[in-house]
Amino acid sequence: MTRNGPVDPILRREIERIAPPGLFIGHRLITPGDEDALRDDEAASIASPITAVRRASGAARIVARGLLARLGHGPVALPKAPSGAPVWPAGIVGSLAHDDRIAVAAVGSRRDYNSVGIDIEPAVPLPPDMLALVVKPEELPQIADDPLGGKVLFAIKEAVYKAIDPLDGTFLEFQDIAVDLRAGTATTRAGRAVTLRYSVSSHVLALAFSQAGSR
Repeated sequence: MTRNGPVDPILRREIERIAPPGLFIGHRLITPGDEDALRDDEAASIASPITAVRRASGAARIVARGLLARLGHGPVALPKAPSGAPVWPAGIVGSLAHDDRIAVAAVGSRRDYNSVGIDIEPAVPLPPDMLALVVKPEELPQIADDPLGGKVLFAIKEAVYKAIDPLDGTFLEFQDIAVDLRAGTATTRAGRAVTLRYSVSSHVLALAFSQAGSR
């Protein structure tokens, strides 16, 4: 248990391992009642009436507000923009994600980072019928013999989209993103590049970010 609530100790260690300097990442086990953490403008911006969706959104914002406090911000509201991304305070970049069990958030100062994207997925193989949709042919050798390789690329590309959309405002298909796991980079069809970090433990966690001063 942390001040942000119940956590997965394995995932906490992995977050500490992959977090770059100056980028704060946290998580929380989604708990009944987390939906009550949504402020009025946040609740109004989330269209889904499904309790599980609103609960996960509330949990992610609990985590994000805890991280923002480390950057000197009070308990601000984080409503969804029409794009679906959270509206962050001035001078802040961030990203939220959740699966059925875990909510995660990443935040940093715009002085240090242009953008950030995060994704979390259950550590189970990607369904075979999705592999060709997600993975480019040239990426297949990188995940050969890894039953979770497809899910890793899925999570990475979701994180890349979240990191790049605020910069370019361009919709990206999975095939528009080329991932180099060894180099720790991803590049879009338009040439935008971001840095990658990921882990596979109790969950697949993927982080994509662009540091200030990079294209």
